Amino acid sequence: MPKILAIDFGLKRTGLAITDDHAIIASPLTTVDSSTLMEFLLQLFGKESISTIVLGFPTRLDGSDTHITENVRILQEVLAKQFPNCGIVLQDERFSSSRAMETIHLAGKKKHMKQKSLVDKLAATLILQDYLSQQSFQ
Repeated sequence: MPKILAIDFGLKRTGLAITDDHAIIASPLTTVDSSTLMEFLLQLFGKESISTIVLGFPTRLDGSDTHITENVRILQEVLAKQFPNCGIVLQDERFSSSRAMETIHLAGKKKHMKQKSLVDKLAATLILQDYLSQQSFQ
């Protein structure tokens, strides 16, 4: 069964998460330098069957664009062209990074809160889990 991939895009780093073989459980995958994202994705798609990309979509509380929203729209277009057989879904990512840091804090791993790569892949996992939760209610 195809998996679902989540991308928490940042200008410097991008967090990635992926589901299990049954597309039920979201797990952190990795964090990559954003400049190497497409190269990483091409390799990943060569190894894994992925049906959907859930792309974290950043907006402010009032729904207006953030400084990175346009970059995510451009990434969405690039992904749609590069992976035409894969669905691309925009998922609200508001508070995903702060929720990731809170999760690390609650796990008693305060020293890890400064590891931005951990926060990024955990944020991608939360974005993916939010998407999966929404799908289970539809």
